[in-house]
Amino acid sequence: MPLPTLAEVVAQHPYPDFQDWWPVGPSFLRLMADAILANWQPLPTDSLATVQARTNEYMSLVYKREARPKLVVDFAQQHNLDRIHSGEFDALSYGFFCTAFEVLATMHSGERLYTARRQFTEQVGAHFFSQLAAQLALDLPPRLETDEEFGQLTTAITHVGEFLYAQSYLRSHFAFRFDVTMTYAGRSINQQAGDFLPTLAAHGTAYALYEMGYPVILPSAVYLYQTVGEAQHHSSRMIEELFARAGCAAKETDDFDPSGYPSEFVVELWEIRRTT
Repeated sequence: MPLPTLAEVVAQHPYPDFQDWWPVGPSFLRLMADAILANWQPLPTDSLATVQARTNEYMSLVYKREARPKLVVDFAQQHNLDRIHSGEFDALSYGFFCTAFEVLATMHSGERLYTARRQFTEQVGAHFFSQLAAQLALDLPPRLETDEEFGQLTTAITHVGEFLYAQSYLRSHFAFRFDVTMTYAGRSINQQAGDFLPTLAAHGTAYALYEMGYPVILPSAVYLYQTVGEAQHHSSRMIEELFARAGCAAKETDDFDPSGYPSEFVVELWEIRRTT
């Protein structure tokens, strides 16, 4: 069964709360432009003109506006970043990731294509986090075994969240919680923050909830997920890298579908495992 087109999913699932744009911080945009271009440019893509065409289509369908003619070039060259607003970055993110996913589809198929697309998102997130960790001077533990190391980790996550909120990637809310009470995949999870390390040691897997208020790319993440089967998840991929540096494999659950949540509040259930 063919996947729906962008026009079809936009018509079925509009985002009226995102029509009023807000400024996005140039520090975030600078790091994101560097991370995206560093991983997009090695692909055998046509040119930035292809990204501009995808961005134009997205802007027209989602926001009923025309994209600025040099929007993609300015972003790629990190010019006029202080002019970029939320809907424009949402469209830029869609344009670059859509073209990357399309190119990868000419190189792979089946499970290998899914893996390649996921790896692309992970590489962008890891590149972004590498720069952000240096900029914020994050102090991460090499492993996650003691209360002190857990404190270092949670402090680093807090600083990342403060950056994302201050730069308006998240407009209203950031929380990464280790107290989780819910039923998932037929089993009950009842974990308090103080239970995280004992649970990780005893069972090999512990949990967290990542909460986001108005993430700027929510519309394009939903539309990419529905039309391609993979989405950017910018902040989730960078937090994955944060955990990796602390000796853990962490990710949102595979069956997470962002379209099931209110537009102003997105929640991801995360599974965390030790790798060292």
